Amino acid sequence: MRRQYRLYNVIFPVWVLMFWPSPPVILLTLLGNLAIDCLVVLLVLTVLKHPARGTVLRRCWWNVWLLGFLADVLGALWLALGLFGSWALDADGTAAGWAGDFAMAMTVNAFRHPLALLWTAAGVALAGVCIYCFDRRVFRRIPELDKRQSRILALTLAAATAPWLFFVPMYLY
Repeated sequence: MRRQYRLYNVIFPVWVLMFWPSPPVILLTLLGNLAIDCLVVLLVLTVLKHPARGTVLRRCWWNVWLLGFLADVLGALWLALGLFGSWALDADGTAAGWAGDFAMAMTVNAFRHPLALLWTAAGVALAGVCIYCFDRRVFRRIPELDKRQSRILALTLAAATAPWLFFVPMYLY
């Protein structure tokens, strides 16, 4: 009896690697995000004339960094929800009408469709609110910070490190 071997989707794993982020890009993103988070914390503590800047930074950098990524992921999931929702609304699969225009704007340039712009702004705002809430919780546990300082620090981090790059177009069309 002769065995038949079938190779289903053999090319898919190779093809998907073309879009997979490379390790240098991931490393650069992680280090850049860490540097920005630490810089914002240090600048705010300097403006507040806090005497224990180094101690506060050592106590919070890890949590601020990781929870910032979590907030960015939540914002990105919001964007993905809008994109997949628009695909579901496009019943005939032709990407015609407002759902197709919205989906195209969500993937390429949010400024091309008013709903895509509002949806993207909501994603950035969601991530910013999450950053604020997460960081407030982190800063409450640091004994060197009072309530006012922790609120100012969390609010500044939320405004400065929200995923504003969600608005940057992939390319102009």
